[in-house]
Amino acid sequence: MPKRPLIPSNTLTYTQQSPPFPITNLIFTADPSNNNHSDHTLDPKQFLFPENNSSSKSELPYLLQAVAEAQILRRPSAIVYCESNFGKVDGKTANGLSRHSETYKIESIIDSDKAGRDAGMELDGKLNGIPICHDLADSLTRSDCIPDFYIFGMAPSSGMLSTHERGLIFEAMALGMNIVNGLHEFLNDDAEMLAASQLNKVQILDIRKPRAKKDLRLFSGAIKAVTCPRIAVLGTDGAIGKRTTATILTRALNDQGIKAILISTGQTGLIQGSRYGVALDAIPSQFCSGEMEASIVEAFTNEQPDVIIIEGQGALSHPAYLSSSFILRGSQANAVVLQHAPGRKQRCDFENEPMPTPASEINLIQTFANTKVIGMTLNHEFMSDQAMDDAITDYEKEFNFTVTDALTRPAQHLVDMVLNAFPELEEKLAVAV
Repeated sequence: MPKRPLIPSNTLTYTQQSPPFPITNLIFTADPSNNNHSDHTLDPKQFLFPENNSSSKSELPYLLQAVAEAQILRRPSAIVYCESNFGKVDGKTANGLSRHSETYKIESIIDSDKAGRDAGMELDGKLNGIPICHDLADSLTRSDCIPDFYIFGMAPSSGMLSTHERGLIFEAMALGMNIVNGLHEFLNDDAEMLAASQLNKVQILDIRKPRAKKDLRLFSGAIKAVTCPRIAVLGTDGAIGKRTTATILTRALNDQGIKAILISTGQTGLIQGSRYGVALDAIPSQFCSGEMEASIVEAFTNEQPDVIIIEGQGALSHPAYLSSSFILRGSQANAVVLQHAPGRKQRCDFENEPMPTPASEINLIQTFANTKVIGMTLNHEFMSDQAMDDAITDYEKEFNFTVTDALTRPAQHLVDMVLNAFPELEEKLAVAV
């Protein structure tokens, strides 16, 4: 099977060492009409202004915009590995990419337990055209050419690869596929992995790898200059749907003319294509609040949004995770949306830890930070539709605010949740009409 020839793409060589601003580097991906190609990155000015190009450099902003728009149609292709975990909590990276990916065109998911099924149907009961395959060989039969990227789509609690999984990554690199790794194990620091990537002329993207310590940022108080509402989507457990809810909420607000920017705080959101954020759990604790603050300030300065949505991590009450505390401190969130799974009895990966009640988590959040929980979103795992309806009704009576399921109920419920807390944003709706 041939490897794709390469053309400029919107894929960025992003790790936390270089902020993900668009078109800082153009990586070349598939152009089926060209049989002569080489793997390299290109400075955008070199691409836009070759010697035979008569365009004046004063036209740079317009040309950059044109390139950015054209690149949307040229997303690099990817296979996502998620053996025995698709649709489960440890498969959350693959689950998220199946639902939403701005950076990559997802061609297939690898999970032999569910091979032959449609990924969208498996997750949400709706076809999305992404097949689930038995193994890499099966996935390759679904593509015309070798896909550009092999994404490790699982987030095991160990954060490490098994011996078998290492072998699969070597196999993918031997086929000419670049690697996207969201684990705590940085593959560019592995001599064997690095040698294999160089031998096969492919890249390994360690999404969680932080900047050098000298470049990490401390909390400065600059967050006080951010004048728009900042809403954190927190939860009562890990892998409970915070990122999915934050993504849907951001999209719903933008659809109604309220400019919303999402700040990602984990590897999956960054792989999906979020322009702002940091994999917070890989940052030394001294810098976590500062990196959170700096990401929000950058987004506010560059985008001038009406509202900023911040993806939560873990749970403030969770004994194993501290990220929620840094998110609240660094973002100085004005409001919180709480994600909860009524059907979950124990915390995932911690069978001896019972789930907290929403009331206890709300009390903890509002005691810990100068903020207010403005609504709840529910994860429908292990629940019938009727049970979900009953839970929504009960929680709305208990807390006197909007409660919904972001995946199965109208997105308008999420918008209403925000407008009830920040009625000044209703002016933006009038502009959009």
